[in-house]
Amino acid sequence: MNWQIKHFRELGTEELYRIFHVRLEIFSVEQNCPYQDADGKDQRSWHVMGYHGDGKLVAYARLVEPGVSYDEVSIGRVVTTAEVRGTGAGKELMKVCLDFIQKQYGKVPVRISAQCYLKRFYEGFGFQTVGEEYEEDHIPHVEMLRP
Repeated sequence: MNWQIKHFRELGTEELYRIFHVRLEIFSVEQNCPYQDADGKDQRSWHVMGYHGDGKLVAYARLVEPGVSYDEVSIGRVVTTAEVRGTGAGKELMKVCLDFIQKQYGKVPVRISAQCYLKRFYEGFGFQTVGEEYEEDHIPHVEMLRP
């Protein structure tokens, strides 16, 4: 997997198109969840992109700067396409995200809003549940913190 990390202002139009395509494919179509994807946070985020050798975007997450979603830096819009699920691509994506956060911000806490069915996945990276379950876009979520 070829990994690239760019701030919004560094993204080209083709990269931005691929990002929105993958996010819509997974969240809106696959999960049948219409929501406002362009939420104004992308411009204040780092974008982590994992490409297959053929140049197709198959893994993605955005790292939202502190003070935008939460006081802490946060990871969101975490996706892997169906073709790489079960291959370890999601774990690799999270490792790339956490390594970059440590290099960029130091050893700081990281907060996420996780879909409940992925709680155990995120616990494997040191995240702990810090709140009650809530519904976001008709999907159960929980807030988690990696101290």
